[in-house]
Amino acid sequence: MTARRRNGAARPAPTGTRNASAPGRVRLIGGRWRGTRLEVPAVEGLRPTPDRVRETLFNWLMPVLPGARVLDLFAGSGALGLEAVSRGAASATLVERDRDLARSLRAVAARLPGGDAVSVVEADARHWLAGVPEAAFDIAFVDPPFAEGLWNAVLPLLSSRVAANGWLYVEAPLDAAPTPPPGWTLHREGRTREVGYALYRRSVPAG
Repeated sequence: MTARRRNGAARPAPTGTRNASAPGRVRLIGGRWRGTRLEVPAVEGLRPTPDRVRETLFNWLMPVLPGARVLDLFAGSGALGLEAVSRGAASATLVERDRDLARSLRAVAARLPGGDAVSVVEADARHWLAGVPEAAFDIAFVDPPFAEGLWNAVLPLLSSRVAANGWLYVEAPLDAAPTPPPGWTLHREGRTREVGYALYRRSVPAG
C-alpha cells in the first residue's frame, strides 16, 4: 500500500507528485469508517495511494473482502489495511518498521469503533515474514519503498503465507514492475502517470 515511506525507509515521491515533505491527510473512502482522516506526517517520500487507485482496487476486491484476513506489509499511513477492514475484512495486520508511524497507526486503530480488528506490528517486513505461518492471510498488500526495491525480497517469502486462492496487490514504478513468483495469476491491473498497480490471485494445484 502507496509511494510512501514504508518500514522506516524514505521513498522518493515520483516526479510530478505532491511534495511529501509537507504534512497532510488522506481519508478512508468506503465502509463503516468512511470519511476517517489519516494523518500523513512530514516524512520525505510518504505518499499514500491516491483515492482513485484505492477505489479501483477495493472495487476489484469487493466480493472477497467480507471476513478476509488482510496483511498490509509496508503500512505507512495505513490507508490500505484500514480501508480493507472498513469495508468488511475480518482483520488486518499492519507491518511498519518506523517507530513513529507504527505508534500513529496504533493510535488510529484505538480510536476507531471495532479497531481491535487491526493489529500493528513494528518490524522489518523481511524478518517478520520469516516467522509467519503458512496460509495466514487471504489478501496481502505489497507496496514497499520504491528506492529500496524490496519486491523480489518479499514476494517469494509471502507466497506461502497467503491462502490458496488468496489475493496479492502490488504497486511499483511504471519502469520497475515486479513479476510475482510462480503460482500467481494476474487478475486486474492499472496505472497512473507514475505508478503501476496490479492484483494477482494465488493458484495452487489440487493436491
